[in-house]
Amino acid sequence: MSTNDQAVLLESRTMRARVCERVEVLDKVKALQLLPDGMHVTTALVAEYFEVEFEAIKKIVQRHREELESNGMTVLRGEALVGFERDILSLSNKSYPQALRSNLTLLNRRAVLNVAMLLRDSDVARRVRVYLLDVEESTQAAPGVLERYVTELAATTAARVACEIVDARIDARLKPHTEVIGALSVKVTNVECAIGAVQDTLAGVREELAELRAECGVRLRRRRCR
Repeated sequence: MSTNDQAVLLESRTMRARVCERVEVLDKVKALQLLPDGMHVTTALVAEYFEVEFEAIKKIVQRHREELESNGMTVLRGEALVGFERDILSLSNKSYPQALRSNLTLLNRRAVLNVAMLLRDSDVARRVRVYLLDVEESTQAAPGVLERYVTELAATTAARVACEIVDARIDARLKPHTEVIGALSVKVTNVECAIGAVQDTLAGVREELAELRAECGVRLRRRRCR
């Protein structure tokens, strides 16, 4: 990886923000000793990790405070500081400076990686940047999970849209026939109603004929008896 490639990280905050999630590269160079909470380090531990003087880290923090805070650096004061020193630092076997102080700066892995992209005079930071750029380059060379997801989503969406277009065309072709079939259905229903009415009339006629036959039979019997 060339020096110019690393200069992009050193000079461009946009590029640093692009790769700030790659915190796994820190442990590829050397183990980062965390505080007992398993999430943070002090500025002294950061200086120890990068093998530089404490003042070098202090200057980075002063010059880039807003950027580092956006990536997880925090400053404890007052009751928060007292509680942290009591509950967290006291759990460690390693002694940390416990002199009276008004604040304590803590960095998470993301903020430490941010420091690696800002610290010029550190061989450890330089190696972190090399790993970081190698990972970024390999990620761009091969389709990532997000790219595959977008590709699959696009294919699914295209298939759905195609089906909707086909359905719309089928509906358009069948619409005139559907209207004719609907009209015929109404006519058939009307015919069925008419047939039902005729059947009801025939049933009434049959009943009247039966009554007339019965009455005629009675009259014939009466005449014979006379």
